Amino acid sequence: MKRIYLLFIACSLCGSTLLAQENNGTATATTPRTLSADSLITTDARLDSLYHTLPEVMITGERPIVKASQGKLVYDLPRLVQNLPVDNAYDAVKELPGVIEMDGRLQLAGQSVTVILDGKVTTLTSEQLEQLLRSIPTGRIEKAEVMYNAPARYQVRGALINILLKQSTGSAASWQGELYAKYRQKHREGFEERASLLYHKRKFSADFLYSHTHGRSYSTTGKEAVHTLADGFLHYLTTNEASRGRSHTHNFRIGADYDIAQAHRLSLVYNGAYSTYHNRMTVTGTQLSTTHSRGTDGLHNGRLDYHTPFGLKAGAELTYYRSPSSQLLHSRMQEQALGFRTEDCQRINRWKFFLAQEHALKHGWSLNYGAFYTTCIDHSYQQYYHPETGEPLSLSDALHDLNARRREQTWNLYAGFSKSFGTRLTLDASLAAEHYKTPVWNQWDCYPNINLSYTPAPGHILQFALSSDKEYPAYWAVQDAVSYIGGAYSEVHGNPLLKPAQDYQLQMTYILRGKYIFSTWFNHTRDYSVQTLYQSSERLAEIYKELNFDYQQKAGIQVSIPFYMKNRLNSRLTLIGLWHREKDSDFWDIPFDRKRCYVIAQMNHTFTLSTRPDWKLTLTGFIHSKALQGIYDLPTSGNVNIALRYGFAKDKAVLHLYCNDLFETGQISPCIRFRTQYVTNRYSCFRELGVSFTYKFGGYKEKEREEVDRSRFK
Repeated sequence: MKRIYLLFIACSLCGSTLLAQENNGTATATTPRTLSADSLITTDARLDSLYHTLPEVMITGERPIVKASQGKLVYDLPRLVQNLPVDNAYDAVKELPGVIEMDGRLQLAGQSVTVILDGKVTTLTSEQLEQLLRSIPTGRIEKAEVMYNAPARYQVRGALINILLKQSTGSAASWQGELYAKYRQKHREGFEERASLLYHKRKFSADFLYSHTHGRSYSTTGKEAVHTLADGFLHYLTTNEASRGRSHTHNFRIGADYDIAQAHRLSLVYNGAYSTYHNRMTVTGTQLSTTHSRGTDGLHNGRLDYHTPFGLKAGAELTYYRSPSSQLLHSRMQEQALGFRTEDCQRINRWKFFLAQEHALKHGWSLNYGAFYTTCIDHSYQQYYHPETGEPLSLSDALHDLNARRREQTWNLYAGFSKSFGTRLTLDASLAAEHYKTPVWNQWDCYPNINLSYTPAPGHILQFALSSDKEYPAYWAVQDAVSYIGGAYSEVHGNPLLKPAQDYQLQMTYILRGKYIFSTWFNHTRDYSVQTLYQSSERLAEIYKELNFDYQQKAGIQVSIPFYMKNRLNSRLTLIGLWHREKDSDFWDIPFDRKRCYVIAQMNHTFTLSTRPDWKLTLTGFIHSKALQGIYDLPTSGNVNIALRYGFAKDKAVLHLYCNDLFETGQISPCIRFRTQYVTNRYSCFRELGVSFTYKFGGYKEKEREEVDRSRFK
């Protein structure tokens, strides 16, 4: 704990010393950088929902690089990152105010974010989003539109980032491309290779992208638990897990666009992905077990879009996903023994159709309306077999086969308008009505969205937002299935009765002189769901299960202060205070209503060591005080990251060296000390060293492409 605070103070003093030097000289106006929070990454599935993310952070440059327009903030993203060690769109998006990377996923203002390109309706998974954006150089970006609550016409709810790309011009045929290679070391080695090509000629363009990620992984978990049964008998458990794995992931995309006329386009794209993994886990201590697991994932997606010059948009999308896997487990704890082999598979067939219309009216008014329909069939199974003979096992309540065919249907109808009142005040409002039907749920919901922006003077922006959203559970989370983590003691249960969470948020943000940010918000999420651990009072087992709470509430306030030293240093200090409450009146046999206040602080520095040659150094310090989630207590966490970037060959080649979590302080060890529950999980923490090389050829101009929504798959 003490080491984390000292590391953050050291990082802060590094920037403060240089700031003092600046105050003794003459300042030159440059564009300060923005904050991208660091990721607290773990490979353990039980930690997926244990991290609290930074609430929104907003900052602009000394010169105006952001303006308000109809409920959105429009950023001059190329100028925002021009002095930063950023060479692709993914890293550029992380520099947008309020955007963070948490557990490998982009988030905006503490919530998951949807990224679209050139206003096209799409949803991106974290893996595909990263692959797509890392393939687009910053030179292809024109600007970025940030919406903390998207209007209904975008057919997505919640936070949204719209990246607008520079369009190709000229009729001459051309080829452009990019090659990329990366090596990383995080106790085990990992590799990535990527190639991109774009062909353009007159009205036709086609693009191709292939990437291959592969390597080995290693992690450990130490568990200390006191398990209390209903008869009052206590069991003391101490175990140590070690997991070793290897994986290969292939992603590929082929797409084509044809411009029939001005603003009249037909687009067709195919996305594919294939991955394999092998994992071996051993557990020693109170429990002795070995687990061997392997599996594959296959994805096929086809999408057709048609845009007309009179504001009509239509499209259809088909997704097929299949992920068979197997697990061989032998476990012994006290007098209990368990051994089996499982075969399971998730198969998803999903269709989506949409139709939308926009009208530009007189006197600054605009009107939009439309509908989209999504239908999905989830056919999943899980079967248990004897590990030696291969015969089906005699099943019990905790060990049962699954063979389910589940269908979902969603209808969404929306209408909205926007109005500009002169040059200072803009209003954007919409209302969506959605019908969600499954074998368990059949209901209508309404989702209002209001964005109001006022610009009293250049560089000053006041924005008010009222938003609503719905988050659907993952497909496998609603299956009545039981799986095991490392042995017989840790079980993962599905929940067929899991509801979608409904979120409502009020937010106000003020940007002072285009650089100092003050923000406050209140968020209420009904039926908030998260995977939480519970030590059963009936038997010796801990159960990980995603449950709906009564609600989750958050209120926060933040201040962001940038500073710089001529052309040598861009820095920013961010201070955030949060109040957090979670309540569940029917959480097993131990209902709870928990509250906590905590703080977040981050100092971020980018040093320009040299312009010729081009050398840049980035240093980041982050600290998060104690927090809670469900009945978990989350300890203080923090880290220090450092990166060095070298650009050469007339900016066509970039060499990037980095070290994440320099002092191995970023991983948390969550614990539970609530009534009869007593568990501590101590997860391994390793620094990550890496080097990457990028080379662009042929005046590279990467093509934008939509990706496939896999956020609810296994």
